Amino acid sequence: MESGDEENAPVLTLYLASDSTSQSAVIVCPGGGYHHRANHEGEPIAKWLNSLGISAFVLNYRVAPYRHPVPLADAQRAIRFVRYHAENWNIDKQKIGILGFSAGGHLAASASTLSHLRTSDIVDGIDLESCHPNFSILCYPVISLLEHCHEGSILNLLGNNPSEDMRTILSCERNVSETVPPPTFLWHTADDASVPVENSLLYAASLSELKVPYEMHIFPHGRHGLGLAADNPTVEKWTELCANWLAQQKFC
Repeated sequence: MESGDEENAPVLTLYLASDSTSQSAVIVCPGGGYHHRANHEGEPIAKWLNSLGISAFVLNYRVAPYRHPVPLADAQRAIRFVRYHAENWNIDKQKIGILGFSAGGHLAASASTLSHLRTSDIVDGIDLESCHPNFSILCYPVISLLEHCHEGSILNLLGNNPSEDMRTILSCERNVSETVPPPTFLWHTADDASVPVENSLLYAASLSELKVPYEMHIFPHGRHGLGLAADNPTVEKWTELCANWLAQQKFC
């Protein structure tokens, strides 16, 4: 994970906060339909987190032709990697979160709800660390592979004609329990034409049912893939709202 060809090996790029009084860290998972990773949902997000005093780690997880469980294995390894090196980077092991956009949001939600799933063999001390994040931030996420689907993400993650069982297993709203996922911040736009807002609504409903702490914001208008949303004065407020939430949770 530490280095390699980004198409054939996961790459984790470090953006350490210069003044990390919070000792928090976030793994950032850009979107891209499990086909590629969108650059505007990577480094700019890391630099925004740095401005809050939070260290960030942008994950170039493997995408198609790699299938499940490869992306999830990459996310789990990334969380373990940061936790293993936490002391060296002035990070609190109990303040490591994950943030994802679109398909990266599905990966972040999967990492939050399937941390009990062993996706790779134990090869070193890093793999002995917990891969469960302490908080998650989901931005216009793909959540369900059963309804209101983003078909491109399903095709790239599971291939042609995946079984109903596999689609169910990886529908994040079905995997919420009283102990997982961690506190969650979600945002979406109501008229997202690529990943329907129902994805976030389904996940929030599952969180609410089991009383998992969460905050959700639905903005009335905005295209899919906005990232920091600098070109949308209404939606760009998500960063301020998220920063306030992080502060309330004592992660910022």
